Amino acid sequence: MKVNCEKLCPDWPCEQPDEFKDIWVVMETDEHGISEASLQMLTPAKKIQSKKPEEKIVAVLIGYNIKQYAEIPIKHGADKVIVVDDERLKTYYPRVYGQVIVDLAKKYKPAVILVSATMKGREMGPYIANTLRTGITADCTDFDVDEKTGDVLMIRPPFAAIMLAYIKTPFRRPQMGTARPNVFPVPPYDESRTGEIIEEKLETIMDPGMQLVNYVPVKKEEVLIEKAEIIVSVGKGIGSMDGVKLAEKLASLLGGVVAGSRKAVDAGFVDPERQVGQTGKSVKPVLYFAIGISGAAQHMLGVREAGRIVAINIDPEAPIFKQSDYGVVGDYRPILEALIEELQQLKEKGPEAIEELLKE
Repeated sequence: MKVNCEKLCPDWPCEQPDEFKDIWVVMETDEHGISEASLQMLTPAKKIQSKKPEEKIVAVLIGYNIKQYAEIPIKHGADKVIVVDDERLKTYYPRVYGQVIVDLAKKYKPAVILVSATMKGREMGPYIANTLRTGITADCTDFDVDEKTGDVLMIRPPFAAIMLAYIKTPFRRPQMGTARPNVFPVPPYDESRTGEIIEEKLETIMDPGMQLVNYVPVKKEEVLIEKAEIIVSVGKGIGSMDGVKLAEKLASLLGGVVAGSRKAVDAGFVDPERQVGQTGKSVKPVLYFAIGISGAAQHMLGVREAGRIVAINIDPEAPIFKQSDYGVVGDYRPILEALIEELQQLKEKGPEAIEELLKE
């Protein structure tokens, strides 16, 4: 398709979509290596590639002392990896990292750039899109390709999540989209895969516009909710911190963690880092307890990958019951107390007794 540049904004460079190729996935790293969230974005990249086989999947890896990780995206499905390893990138600054990707994009002209919607991704993504004068669709739940035009369709739930919007960028490239962690799985690791590794040098670096004064790592004493196999989640209906304590006791017996809905966070029952839902995190536990949660669409978007959902709610008409595997109508307090008592008795027989129950 030819774009009539005269009809576009005069501030935009005149570029034709067919000048761009390949699907880029921005890799995020920390002291432990490449984040699982960014590797997950290789899954939608592979889906797009299946509809556009002429495109290559290119992982973009920038930072300091990160060359050692270059093979990992290839083993998970990338065809190429572009690496920028420079000591000046030791400290993450959103504008600096974003500009490095912008400069690479101007050189290689990718057709698509996918970014995980982590805290860093949410900072960098809009900067990259704005600087390149292109569109970006946030928090996608799926991706597809328009068979007529070849445009990538960014699929996300707008309007209180009661429908799906199919969004595309027909006149500008690259086409950019983000997805929250755990919306997609990490592609399988294949030791036999090989690919090209391209090392790029960083000539100049822009002023970050800020300065890191101090760095204090946050101690994570609990399993992150994104990684938890069992989650006991509470809503506003939990009513008080006494109810939260019951949920914590249940989670402890099951070897799980406590999370909550947006309303539970707003009420101060749960830390914002443990919010599940459209404006929180997506989780994929084997077992998910929803206690005092109505089951609004915004919350259910965050648990669509859950294996089993057990709902406890005093309202028999609560939407959560339509999307749960097991439902109990009633006051959660006596229900949880009875369940906790049963589990405590079971635990006295040995910790393996609860494990066997969960397997069933």
